[in-house]
Amino acid sequence: PKTDIVFLKVHKSASSTVMNILFRFGEMHNLTFAFPLGGGFQLYYPHHFLATFVQGFSPRSPRRFNILCHHMRFLQPEVQKVVPSSAIYFSILRNPVQLMESSFVYYKGASAFSRVRSLEEFLRQPQRYYNPASGDRHYARNLMTFDFGFNPDGEASPERVQLMLKAIEASFDFLLISEYFDESMVLLKEMLCWDLDSVVSFPLNSRDSSTKSPLPDSVVEKLKAWNRLDWEIYTHFNRTFWERIERDIGRERLRREVRALRERRAELARTCLQGTGSVAPKDIKDSSLRPLQHGGARILGYNLKQGLARGLERTCRRLVTPELQYSSLLYKKQFPPQPP
Repeated sequence: PKTDIVFLKVHKSASSTVMNILFRFGEMHNLTFAFPLGGGFQLYYPHHFLATFVQGFSPRSPRRFNILCHHMRFLQPEVQKVVPSSAIYFSILRNPVQLMESSFVYYKGASAFSRVRSLEEFLRQPQRYYNPASGDRHYARNLMTFDFGFNPDGEASPERVQLMLKAIEASFDFLLISEYFDESMVLLKEMLCWDLDSVVSFPLNSRDSSTKSPLPDSVVEKLKAWNRLDWEIYTHFNRTFWERIERDIGRERLRREVRALRERRAELARTCLQGTGSVAPKDIKDSSLRPLQHGGARILGYNLKQGLARGLERTCRRLVTPELQYSSLLYKKQFPPQPP
């Protein structure tokens, strides 16, 4: 199994669920994480990543960490200073239409969104509300492009787009697609030589459908045009994702493995969870399992069954522990507080 991994955690793309998978694998195999300084939750995002943002990194001691997976704005020469040269690089993408709709609800307080009532209103005159000089502009335009380290306001000429796609291909071994999450997990398992239980998960940081609204076609077209760079990244890597599946796995085995993954998830849900699945934040009984609520989104969580055997309780708890709590727990394990 591969144990040296860089995961670029792209915003609003099922990346918290992937992070949970990496946290569990790392914890089980006693791997080290490149944590933000002082145990924070982001690597000084939205600044471009620097090795000095990592707790325990020193230019003098060439310490390397197994897994880098916290939010960052990608800058490969700096990333290479904190992970082994053999590390596998991957990320996950989401259709920019859904991504922006999610970003609008989640980051409603961002300067570009704060003065409009709806995404439609914003897209009618985006230039009126969007300021390319504001520090939080990336939430409102080409968010994936920004996370990969590029200029979200760059022109979308064919030459520029090609350079960007080639740069991403040169840095990353593969990219997953959140709309095809289970197929992505099968590919991840294949690329990292992991077993099925290592990639099974419950959806984390997902929001209640009451805050989701379908967008009319006219808005979708405006949204694609406004996020043209993201759209180019998504369509290109959606295509190469399926080419890679054909080449490395084949459709028949893919179908079998997706079925096995879904059966295992359903089995774990029956074993671990009260009820059939996720619940609203107010209904989560154990406050340590309550995810951070942000913006206008209602982030769902889970209730564990009572009276589980100890080992099983631990397995189940890890599956549903929200990102911030899990990150803090692993940070304290890796950097135990010094006694006074």
